[in-house]
Order: sequence, then C-alpha cells, then structure tokens
Amino acid sequence: MLDSIPSLINKTFPIPQRFRKALPSQVAELSRLLTNDRGNRSLSYLARPNYLSAYLHYFMPWNLYRLCLLLPNLDFSLSSDSIITDLGCGPLTFASALWIARPDLRTLPLEINCVDRSAPALEAGKKFFEALTSSEEKSTWKINLLREEIDFRKVNRKSTHANLVCAVNIFNEIYEKLSHNNTEGLKRIASNAAELMHNEADSNASILTVEPGVPQSGKFISFLRGKFIELGRLPSSPCTHSEDCPLLREKKKRWCHFAFETTDAPEELQRLSIAAKLPKERLVFSFLLTGGSPAAKTGQVRVISDPFPLPENLFGRYGCSSSGLVLLTGGRNKIEKLSSFKTASPVFAANGERDKKSGALIMRIE
Repeated sequence: MLDSIPSLINKTFPIPQRFRKALPSQVAELSRLLTNDRGNRSLSYLARPNYLSAYLHYFMPWNLYRLCLLLPNLDFSLSSDSIITDLGCGPLTFASALWIARPDLRTLPLEINCVDRSAPALEAGKKFFEALTSSEEKSTWKINLLREEIDFRKVNRKSTHANLVCAVNIFNEIYEKLSHNNTEGLKRIASNAAELMHNEADSNASILTVEPGVPQSGKFISFLRGKFIELGRLPSSPCTHSEDCPLLREKKKRWCHFAFETTDAPEELQRLSIAAKLPKERLVFSFLLTGGSPAAKTGQVRVISDPFPLPENLFGRYGCSSSGLVLLTGGRNKIEKLSSFKTASPVFAANGERDKKSGALIMRIE
C-alpha cells in the first residue's frame, strides 16, 4: 500500500502539467519554512494552496512511511467503538497511517476525532482517506472533522474521553522557538502538553506522541514522560521500564530517537525528494506511548543508536534500560542485527564494568 501512495496522491490531488514543474521548488520552500525560516511561518500555513499541495505530495507520504514503521509495533488496546482523538491532525496523516499499518483494526468500528486549525487540511485529509479506503465496501471508521484552535500551552479543551489520544509533529511548533538551553521552558511545555492529553483521555487510554528525532525533541519527550508518570500514566514504549529517564542524567549529547534507512521508500517519492534537493537517506523520530501495557522491568534493553566500532574487533550500540544507559557489545554481525528500536536481553558484565567514555554499563550480547 505504501508503494501506491504517491500515485494515489497524484490521482486524488492532481496538479496541472503547467504547474507540475514548480512542485519541487514549492517543496523546498515549505521545507525552509518548517526549518530555517520557522520564525516567519504562520500557524495556518496549510491554508495556503501552494503549501498544502507541497505538503500533500511530499511531507504527508514521508510521514505516512515513518508512522508505518512505528505503528505495527505498538499496543493501543483498541476495541469495538473505541474513540481516537488526533490533536493537530493536519490532513489526517495518523488515521491514514493507522489504516495502512494496522489491517487488524480495519474491521473494528472506530470513531476518530480529527482536530486541526486548518479547514483545507482537514478536507484534503478526508478526501485522501476516502480514496485510500475506497476498496472497502464501507469503512467501519467514523471520521469527525473538528476545526479548532488548540493552545497547547493551556489545558482548555473539554475531554473527549478517548481510548487513544495522539499528537504527531505538533509540539515542536511551540518548543522549537525556545533556545536550546532553556530547560525550564521545555519542561513547562512538556508539562502542559501532558496535562492536555491526559484530560482528553479515558483513565485506561493510550496516549501517543511522535516528534522529530532531534536533540530538543528527545529532551522534550523525556520531560513529557516524567509528567505522565506523575499523572499515573506509565510508559509502555519505547521504554522498557518506569524508572527515571537515563538520558536526562546524560551530560553528553545523547537523546532518545530511532533511525531507519529509506531504501524501501516508494521510488516516485524519492525522485521528488532529489528534485527538491532534499534527499532522505534516513527517517528519524522520537516518540512516547503511555498506557496500554506498562513497560515491564524485565532487564530488557531498547536499542537507541547506530552501531559503532570498539577495540578488540568488537562493535557496540547504546541502549536504554532500568539500569540506566547501557553499552551493548559483541561481534559486528550480532550488533548490526540489533537494529534501531529493537529490544535485547543481554548479559550483564560480571564485574559491572562501565564504559570510560560514556559511563554506560557494559553488557554483552551472547
């Protein structure tokens, strides 16, 4: 289904041939607005037709691809008549990704509240979702479009008592304006965000937050996690434990994020990326899921880095565990098989040795 997404987008949102040559430059312009020129970006940028078109043809399919790497690995504990609230949904990217990545949920009667400030993005998203699900006689998912201005700095919404609350690529629009050493500001935004989603959710609900895989996002996710634990919502993924986040104790530049190569991404999407001079060799994100099945303290380690060489012909990857930051070591073949996001059940070094460079507890892969 992912391979067919670019052609489905072209069919659903056709661009006249005389304007098609301008698409790569529009993608590049929107990318600058979302990164280097973010200070000049209007919060309603998706209401502009040229930006919405660039978003639909480039950013939405990449976000779908990224979410489809993540969603099959998460337990949401959804059942018939469950309610999902997607805050800042844009063109219904999460709903579409859920349909693609979780065929086990397609027959469940679900109600999805899609909340966003941009009416054009909401309408485009519904149109795409209908095209995506057109092969079904009748979708069992009820989509509610809710045009609302959400101030994530204030807990001001009436609860939807959802069984799953999600916020994908939303909070960075607030905290990206902070200086990178403004820890208290980041912590305050994370606290407000956690309370907002907590109030949206049923007591036994799952809450999913996905953000870009950059250092500031990783720190935000760690603060968000701490606030959720205060609110009684324990992490279930990617954490393998409910202890304090080991990476908040790190003085060096390490953060919780996961990276995947894009070799399997649709060729048409990769061609557009190259034409826009934005080639994507890797997709990187940080995320947190609370609720569902809380993280078990099983001694498992979550892999959070690429492999790197070590002395004595060994290789290593950093991991996160209830014992703090861990350096997983072993032969190159074994370490490379432990891809990003995988969990491992390694053996502790008998003498509790720590890595001199990072201070991480050294654990070996048998």
